[in-house]
Amino acid sequence: MPAKYRVGVIGRTGKGDYGHGVDTVWKEIDRAHVVAVADENESGRLKAKERVGASAAYADYREMLDKEKLDIVAVGPRWLDQHRDMVVAAAEHGCHVYMEKPFCRTPAEADEIVSALEMRHLKLAVAHQTRWSPPIEVARREIQKGTIGRVLEVRARGKEDSRRGGGEDLWVLGSHALDLMRAFAGDPSSCYATVFQNGHPVTKADVSEGNEGIGPLAGDTIHATYALPQGVAGYFSSVRGAGTNPSRFGIQIFGSGGVLEVLSGHPAECWLLQDPAWSPGRSGKSWVKVSSGGVGQPETLPATGLHGGNVLAVNDLLDCIEKPDQQPRCSMYDGRWTVEMISAVFDSQRLQRTVTLPLENRQGPLTLI
Repeated sequence: MPAKYRVGVIGRTGKGDYGHGVDTVWKEIDRAHVVAVADENESGRLKAKERVGASAAYADYREMLDKEKLDIVAVGPRWLDQHRDMVVAAAEHGCHVYMEKPFCRTPAEADEIVSALEMRHLKLAVAHQTRWSPPIEVARREIQKGTIGRVLEVRARGKEDSRRGGGEDLWVLGSHALDLMRAFAGDPSSCYATVFQNGHPVTKADVSEGNEGIGPLAGDTIHATYALPQGVAGYFSSVRGAGTNPSRFGIQIFGSGGVLEVLSGHPAECWLLQDPAWSPGRSGKSWVKVSSGGVGQPETLPATGLHGGNVLAVNDLLDCIEKPDQQPRCSMYDGRWTVEMISAVFDSQRLQRTVTLPLENRQGPLTLI
């Protein structure tokens, strides 16, 4: 292993920028340092170079890859239209990757990313920061212990704001919630979904180019059902303008003996209700917070926000680079699964039936509607 990993950061000012701290996290990492940045926007490039303390800056990330002999590439843009090209180029130069979500636009792009990394024995971690949150592991152990009984269903929702609710919410924020659903309940085998626009099922006339490089997009209302292992049902819904304060963004796991709620963020906010009726107002039971110290225990870790999640994720990535048989907690395979689950929603609507997972159709479903 090198004394310090050489890191190159890719950003796109005005087109997804540098994500949620994918550029600045490296200042906290003793085992790595940023040697170069790439950004097609000159002003953004110069600011990024100063912000991360890089010695070189490039307008074209391909030139950076050719010249810098990097170990790791941080793919920062939130926009996902260039994710496939950036990650594949990094892999072709022998670089591991830490990247902003969403993973990419289609299952076909995800396959290409995974193939490019696998053939070179490279690792990738996706910035789903909640996955590295310490209370998550406590919550998983409680489920394994049977604290909420037999798991019956998992419900996930996005932020459902007035601008992104529906299809965009599914892509941009639903990726976090669906990733958590899999983390707790396993890989889905099928999906049935309905997608509506202004009260009617979406048609070709409703499809338009989505924000943030998503590609073809439709729907202001989405309801999806996933078949999860051991007969567990998974649900995702997003309705434009139905968001609340405090937010419902995250998942709820319903068991025969209670409910566990995990809200997306870092550190994750987790709550436990040991009530088989799932009705605290009626049963007299109350919600108890789950911290990194345990159920009902005070939280002793600092509130570090997404930056703290990035630090844990990057250190995990470096550990996995040094352990050939170990994958990051949210790896390229997890990233591909979120793309499968999102694409399945639109493929089910297009075909008007249940679709099996992994999908047979590897292209963007809305291009075929």
